[in-house]
Amino acid sequence: MRKPGRPKKIKFQSPKGMHDLLSNDLRYYEKIFDVSQKIASDYSFKRIETPILEQAELFLKGIGISTEVIEKQMYILKTRAKDILALRPEYTASIARSYIEKGMNNLSKPVKLWAFGPCFRYEKPQAGRFRQFWHLDFEVLGEKNAAIDAQIIQLFFNILASLKLKKLTVQINSIGCQKCRGYYRKFLIRYLKSNQSDLCPDCKIRLKTNPLRILDCKEPKCRLVINEGPQILDYLCKNCRAHFKEVLEFLDDLKINYELSPFLVRGLDYYTNTVFEIFYSGDIVEESKESEWSGIALVGGGRYDNLIKILGGRDTAGCGAAAGVERIVQLMKNNNFQLLEVRKPQIFLAQIGADSKRKAMVLFEEFRKANIPIFEAFGNDSLRIQLAKANRLQAKYALILGEKEAIENEIIIRNMETGAQNSVKLEKIVEIMNKKIK
Repeated sequence: MRKPGRPKKIKFQSPKGMHDLLSNDLRYYEKIFDVSQKIASDYSFKRIETPILEQAELFLKGIGISTEVIEKQMYILKTRAKDILALRPEYTASIARSYIEKGMNNLSKPVKLWAFGPCFRYEKPQAGRFRQFWHLDFEVLGEKNAAIDAQIIQLFFNILASLKLKKLTVQINSIGCQKCRGYYRKFLIRYLKSNQSDLCPDCKIRLKTNPLRILDCKEPKCRLVINEGPQILDYLCKNCRAHFKEVLEFLDDLKINYELSPFLVRGLDYYTNTVFEIFYSGDIVEESKESEWSGIALVGGGRYDNLIKILGGRDTAGCGAAAGVERIVQLMKNNNFQLLEVRKPQIFLAQIGADSKRKAMVLFEEFRKANIPIFEAFGNDSLRIQLAKANRLQAKYALILGEKEAIENEIIIRNMETGAQNSVKLEKIVEIMNKKIK
């Protein structure tokens, strides 16, 4: 029992669904970034970074007010000036806003942009999904050609293959344009109303607000109803059918494995025509994780030819996709992806006394500028403790700068394996050590 008057000790933890990224994990993120940056350059994409906070209205208009993201997942806050802002739940609407605001419509088309950073959604944390998560995002604006749809898919295949995730399958569909989707919607509503009693409570609400979202429901009883319902591919207009056929032909030529998924709609209202998800179906090294990670979606995207106009810009075609970085990182770990070893210093710089410490700090900078990694312990004055640390770090050489050496502008080189040591002039030590470690 806590004694009266003693304050309760507060234990601070990261918020639910949000996590720290320590150095070992960040190495995977850096690898994904490096691979993506190289491939982005190959395809002439330029990097963009948008604010984490945007006007909430941007997402309400762009994503759709009756979508899951808007209804349940947005983090919204009010400023002192009574502005309503939201943490970005995804990149596409933010990049579209930037495209309009920065006058990118005047640039040569297509405008190719990519981004890598954190997004936020309030949802139940699950396999590879968090409330603060990282997206790798690629967008192409100003081009309607079906080749762009295929290129976005190919680009992500190349990134994932470079990360040793090679057993990939695209699930792909077309949800048509506003005209043919409206036609299909009538038949879908008629069918769903006749089976309304078999739908889950959420889908009964969706039937009134956004019937197409029912196609995305994962509830088993809803899946049974959906699988027997009308398919949008049977209702595509001539232009949408031709566009989708051309996308599939490009994928055939590129030898990309795909499956038609006639009920795939994605969860955001801005999509038109092509929608797709890239699934990983490879072997999992850690068998205990197989059921959780095999067949998981890594990438999702599609075409959004009306979004720029909806947000107040000129009529501009768009196509893009985003990958969940946390899921990719976990699969890299599960498959024992080998990261390059960090260059480990072979030299430890020890010092004794105030004058020696000042000279040692200057010397450390000289090693750094010469691109020679080196350990140090400037916060400690005990030579015994410093050399013990050099042993723990498995340094091959210790450089010892004592008070006598500081006065005489010399430094001791000790071989940590043999214990042999000798003194050299301080101004020559960088050159000498560079030859030794090479």
